[in-house]
Amino acid sequence: MNIFKKILYFSIVFLFSKFSYADDGIDAAIDKWLTPISDFVVGKVFYSISVAGADVKLIVLWLIAGSIFCTFYFNFINLKMFRHALDLVRGRYDKPESKGEVSHFQALSTAISGTVGLGNIAGVAVAVAVGGPGATFWMILAGFLGMSLKFCECTLGVKYRIINEDGTVSGGPMHYLSKGLAEKGQASLGKILAVFFSICCIGGAIGGGNMFQANQSFQQFVSVTGGDGSFFADKGWLFGLIISIILGFVIIGGIKSIAKVTSKLVPLMAIIYLAAGLVIILINITGVPEAIIRIISEAFSPSAAAGGALGALIIGFQRAAFSNEAGLGSAPIAHSAVKSDKPVTEGIVSVLEPFIDTIVICTVTALVIVITGMYDARGDLTGIGLTSAAFATTISWFPFVLAIAAILFAFSTMIAWSYYGLKAWTYLFGNSKISENIFKIIFCVFIIIGSSVSLGSVLNLSDSMIFLMSVANLVGVYFLASVVRSEVNKYLSDLSEGKIKRTDNN
Repeated sequence: MNIFKKILYFSIVFLFSKFSYADDGIDAAIDKWLTPISDFVVGKVFYSISVAGADVKLIVLWLIAGSIFCTFYFNFINLKMFRHALDLVRGRYDKPESKGEVSHFQALSTAISGTVGLGNIAGVAVAVAVGGPGATFWMILAGFLGMSLKFCECTLGVKYRIINEDGTVSGGPMHYLSKGLAEKGQASLGKILAVFFSICCIGGAIGGGNMFQANQSFQQFVSVTGGDGSFFADKGWLFGLIISIILGFVIIGGIKSIAKVTSKLVPLMAIIYLAAGLVIILINITGVPEAIIRIISEAFSPSAAAGGALGALIIGFQRAAFSNEAGLGSAPIAHSAVKSDKPVTEGIVSVLEPFIDTIVICTVTALVIVITGMYDARGDLTGIGLTSAAFATTISWFPFVLAIAAILFAFSTMIAWSYYGLKAWTYLFGNSKISENIFKIIFCVFIIIGSSVSLGSVLNLSDSMIFLMSVANLVGVYFLASVVRSEVNKYLSDLSEGKIKRTDNN
């Protein structure tokens, strides 16, 4: 602990001195160096084909195909077990003696903290602005299908997890790829995919799960504290330093500490944002039926934006995939730490994640934009600017509420991705305290960097690495889907026969 603090201190001092006296072009130099690499990787990962005038990204089709497959392969388990998922989260089947580190609710909160973020605020606005209100319909459908994919990958995460000697848990795609594919006679392929996934996860955690979140939350903070006239306007390093210190104290304690924070932070930030959105919807309640009709009609209308109905479909599915992370393999890392002796239970709990993230929160955002009329009067506004303007149409100070929500969302995302990156790091470099602390220091330092500089190529590259995680992860899902189906059939049979009993008195 003391060593960690000393190294973190000297790292911060070093960075402060570097950023204080560095040339203005230091980030531009880095960007210039990385641009060719970034452009190459981004071009491959987000390769698009034109279908009926709409650009279709193959990586999105890859994710959607996995969602559709799991929905039908597991016989719409996202619907059948939804109520049971709520019971599990409420602790009605908890067993204190089960191995693991956190409860079902804490595991779910940690995973949601990684998905509920700026994508719910800015990403939805982009979808509506580019794909029209009809994109909302397809976004909801994609969220519904993603529930089944989350079920499969999170069940695998618990089934193939490793319980370390100190009681801590290591789980996620790197483990079920290496162990699960070995059971299928594909040990070499599994090992290669596990290493590939881990490398991508580390890069994605430091970039998209850290630097991007720090940068965007800093921009929001500055915008509500005076813009260019704000004390913090030219002090991104100071904002990053504050956030890194707070985050450092959270992640030092591992998943138990993270879970304690996220189990309180996630409900709080969701309530703040949803309450703000619902107030606006209620004030404009007479316009709700018209907004819903418009969303549904434009989902199938050839006059919809960006390539007609197909364009709305593609954009909606894409934003949902970006938002709820179903198929990326990040969520199984968090869910693997659950206290449970039945892997299926956490898979069932995980179906709530895309429901909350996409079907509930993203839908509220879209409704606010459409119902307030900001979609029609948006001008050049897009992203979080469009969402903020929609909130401001009803109550002028609502953008401040939005800013608080955005910062909380970004912070929670950093918390979750610090854990994802850590588990990928320890898979590659060992599960020692020294190895863990090295990653935690690196992660905290990059918060300061992300807040201080504008590294477009770094962030583009990290986004690509996040989605490359799905390439390895979904191979594992397809190979091991039969294992999950055997697990769920056994669980459902035991549940119907009364062998699995509730442990509460409700």
